[in-house]
Amino acid sequence: MRFINHPRSLLSGVMATVIMASGCTTSLVHDDVRRVAQPEARCAGVEWTDDSSIAWLPVPIVAFVVPHAKLHDITSERYLARCGESTRVVNREVSVNRTACIPAGLTRFITLGVWQWCPAYVSWQADVVSGS
Repeated sequence: MRFINHPRSLLSGVMATVIMASGCTTSLVHDDVRRVAQPEARCAGVEWTDDSSIAWLPVPIVAFVVPHAKLHDITSERYLARCGESTRVVNREVSVNRTACIPAGLTRFITLGVWQWCPAYVSWQADVVSGS
């Protein structure tokens, strides 16, 4: 019971549990890898993007308990289009990591629940095949 008696240990244990259980990375698209005889190219990239949200009812304090709407929709098509035509892109994978949203969540408290800034890290990769 010594763990509970020390406030710093309790706080660090709770924070570690929250971070581990939050599942901060989301896979938007993940194709099972299939062998392609000879892919023409490999397309990959990473980018920081805005995944902020605002309360449906933007009234301070009340905004803490109402649902929030995303200001920018993060879709896989936006990133895979950089690789070429959708018919030529195979073995696709797009994932969004929202770990940076945890410390940025302080903005929700500063704005009294109305708005939350969330920087998201998007990574994508795909094989591009020849268009025959």
